[in-house]
Amino acid sequence: MKSQTRIETHEAQRIAKRLYQHWKHKFEVSEQAHIFQIHMPDALVTLTALETQLEISIDTQREDYAVLETVVLEHLSRMAQQDYQATWRH
Repeated sequence: MKSQTRIETHEAQRIAKRLYQHWKHKFEVSEQAHIFQIHMPDALVTLTALETQLEISIDTQREDYAVLETVVLEHLSRMAQQDYQATWRH
């Protein structure tokens, strides 16, 4: 299952970097320019920082993928110190 969404922000790079730093102690992570990846045991989260938005992609085989979508969005909201809402595409 692949889930994707975007959030509007001018701080995409900062927010993605903060979440990357937060999770690098728990998961394997990788970074290339403006793309941050978090390699979870059963999912790959990709954050792509653009000028006015943050693209979020989750690749997983989990049946409860909606739980992971919520976890990622809540963590991004916490890193940005604002409440983001998103509509996920599957």
